Amino acid sequence: MASDQLNNELAKMVEVIAKSLVDLPEEVSVSEVMGENTTVIALKVAKTDIGKIIGKEGKTANAIRTILLGAATKLKRRTVLEIVE
Repeated sequence: MASDQLNNELAKMVEVIAKSLVDLPEEVSVSEVMGENTTVIALKVAKTDIGKIIGKEGKTANAIRTILLGAATKLKRRTVLEIVE
């Protein structure tokens, strides 16, 4: 149960970061797919905001992934961020 709660905290963190970056925060949705070894966090935003999440040359998306990696590593989990269009 503790593992589920920790993954939920990671998903909430991604949601807060995404909502602070986009013009339509009400369109942000985050879902989790938990596998045996890896958790995939799927981030979905409005089509008009996809560029803001990805950033120039993917730098914003990579920054979000780096933050997620650091938090997940501290929790001893493998977590991947997937941006869904």
